[in-house]
Amino acid sequence: MDFQLIFVSIFQILVAIGVFAALAYVARYIVNNGRLMACFKNSRLSNPQEYFPSEEVFLLRQVFYLIVILVIIMICLYLSFDWNEGFYFVYLLDIVVSLYLALKMDKDSRKDKVLLFLLIPFGSITGLLFGDSIVVLLDLTHIIGYLYFIKVYYRKFIDYTENNELGITIILLFAIILVSFLFTIIVEGVSPMDSMTMVSNAFTSNSFDASGQNIIGKLNSLVLAWSGFILSGVGTATLAASIVNSYVSRQFGELKDTVKKKNEKK
Repeated sequence: MDFQLIFVSIFQILVAIGVFAALAYVARYIVNNGRLMACFKNSRLSNPQEYFPSEEVFLLRQVFYLIVILVIIMICLYLSFDWNEGFYFVYLLDIVVSLYLALKMDKDSRKDKVLLFLLIPFGSITGLLFGDSIVVLLDLTHIIGYLYFIKVYYRKFIDYTENNELGITIILLFAIILVSFLFTIIVEGVSPMDSMTMVSNAFTSNSFDASGQNIIGKLNSLVLAWSGFILSGVGTATLAASIVNSYVSRQFGELKDTVKKKNEKK
């Protein structure tokens, strides 16, 4: 029986490695496909500057690094504790995030190869393919790899902020959301997704309930809450800039007329 267990474990590990390698190959092919990526980059629909001012685009890129960190923390919590909620969604999210990090990292040194191995989501892949996986203990090494990339993306956030001379006020907002997120999990005894929807609703509206009956509904609630928050912020900033620009233009016009009248008198 022990030999059979060992054989099945080795088989599942090899399958997970093969599936992850195949997915990485497909993803790299899509990214390196010049025609496909050119169509995507040249499309107005995929250009954020069609929707936001250039200053807001810099801010969104800054926020992106913090979102990656928060998503990684959520995945680590789901992998570490037994929340009976949306396992298949968490598995898929884990695989997608691992693929993204693997495609973005260097693979030259021995350290990079070790990190690449740590990124392989053995538990998620075998959980999707075989149901009750017996290699979930490898999730511990996967979490260690994730913890390293939390440090990497925080460093990228700091470098991007300094290189583009952006403010770090957003880190205070992120800290408030992260602490509230973890505090809600502990105090309310809810899952990470429930906690995030509760915190998001409390932050962007007057509600403190977890919206949605399943993982997809809660994800939709998150997207709606934060999309509305971002768009309302952009609208307010655009309106304020328009008012200031109109006022300055009117003042400049009046000053120009005054100077012109004085010159005519002379």
